[in-house]
Amino acid sequence: MMYRCGWGTKAGQETVLAVEITRDGFEWALRHACLSSYTRGVHPDRATWQRQLKRAPTRVQWDPERDLRLQPLPHRSLQLGLSGEAARRYADKWTVAIRDVTPLAHEIHALVTGGDLASAAWLLPPEHPYPVGDAGLAHLHG
Repeated sequence: MMYRCGWGTKAGQETVLAVEITRDGFEWALRHACLSSYTRGVHPDRATWQRQLKRAPTRVQWDPERDLRLQPLPHRSLQLGLSGEAARRYADKWTVAIRDVTPLAHEIHALVTGGDLASAAWLLPPEHPYPVGDAGLAHLHG
């Protein structure tokens, strides 16, 4: 996700933070989420989806994942937007650590720009599929 802020170089986005939240908090957000766009077969109809979207404290959007050259990968990443109660819970209850990773973002960007993708990839935080189990999240497939 560091590329979205231009590796900490876009105006107004010069600081890159790594925020750690509780699993319980994240799963609460997912359980109370609505897809950010109408999906036939997931929602009964467009009007029902619009009502759900207005009430939902969280919104889910599935974005194409990208490699270090910003080429799309064959899987998607979850983008989760918080508002209202979810934003308050995030700030007051779920957040357990915040780290400034701006220097790391700059270092990775410099390696990518210099063509050393192997070294850049080595510095990226490890990513693993998120096991959701039976958390009642079927409504988030889009």
